[in-house]
Amino acid sequence: MTASRRMRREAVDAAPRAAELDETTLVVRAQEGDVRAFEALARRHQAALYRLAVRVMGDPGEAEDALQEALLDAWRRIGGFRGDSAFSTWMYRVVTNRCLGMLRRRRPLPVERVEEAVDEAVARDSPERSAEVDAGMAALGRAVQGLRDELRVCWVLRELEGLGYVEIAQITGASEDAVRGRIHRARLQLAEVMRPWR
Repeated sequence: MTASRRMRREAVDAAPRAAELDETTLVVRAQEGDVRAFEALARRHQAALYRLAVRVMGDPGEAEDALQEALLDAWRRIGGFRGDSAFSTWMYRVVTNRCLGMLRRRRPLPVERVEEAVDEAVARDSPERSAEVDAGMAALGRAVQGLRDELRVCWVLRELEGLGYVEIAQITGASEDAVRGRIHRARLQLAEVMRPWR
């Protein structure tokens, strides 16, 4: 092995792996054009972003498409990330915007596909109880998909992702008061639709 090859190899081995770096360093490197740094960021947040996309879109296949397109959007626009919010908040916004754009362009989902997309955490006490819980979860899935897009996004971010009102406002671009109002309206609508299941 020549000396120059050995030096290059030692430099590569000594450089910290992207997955081991802190988020701020990864963001800066990604902004400088480092694809591996962006890939590490995407891997760190992929599960939460996919979960958000599935809950907003109501269909795992469409959620996957939305997430892939959102990641491409994020890579193209990473230079515009100023750090005013957490990187994860910025990514939630990119994914939310992509999902909303896709929802505007698509036809309503058939009820059967919504039922397939509902996350079924079913108590297995008895077949009757399982059937009841399955039917209730399917009804909730249909009810959530029946919400207007901006209500559904705010409700999902608050109730399923556990984000605060300030973060949701940053993600959606709405005021904090508007976010509170949307979540309140979503809760009221869901409570009304789910009244028979109480």
